[in-house]
Amino acid sequence: MFTSIALLIARILVGWIFIAHGAQKLFGWFGGYGLKGTGGFFESLGMRPGPLFALAAGLGEFVGGALVLLGWLNPIGPALIVAVMLVAIATVHISKGFWSSNGGYEYNLANIAAALAIAGAGEGWYSIDAVAPIAALSQPNVAAIVFAVIVLGGLLSLAVRRAPKTANA
Repeated sequence: MFTSIALLIARILVGWIFIAHGAQKLFGWFGGYGLKGTGGFFESLGMRPGPLFALAAGLGEFVGGALVLLGWLNPIGPALIVAVMLVAIATVHISKGFWSSNGGYEYNLANIAAALAIAGAGEGWYSIDAVAPIAALSQPNVAAIVFAVIVLGGLLSLAVRRAPKTANA
């Protein structure tokens, strides 16, 4: 019982954080820049067309967060979160070192750890998956394949990334 309550609290907190971050990118809510502004930033990172990459990142965060919060379709939500965080680390944070106070990847790693823990532990008793499970997703080999495909899909965006725009360009 304690484990399910702890997972519920973790899912609510992690899920809400990612719903909010996705809403910043998608809709400009919570002080975000929306697709246009976020797309411009993504283009400066070499991810063109920027609005398309902003849409992918925003949907990954928003949908991933919603699935985690609801405890539905595990491990899809956690995999979306991991994919977005890995791309964020590679494109923005790795060059700034570890500590988030310097713009580093510390916070992103904490999010990855939380998503992996939720994916590995399952959603708990207080979740949609507990009431209406999808049998295929509860199979360890299927779950691993789903997780790998989603994360590799996110990492594919790094393969198509172009050289970032410079201040002189």
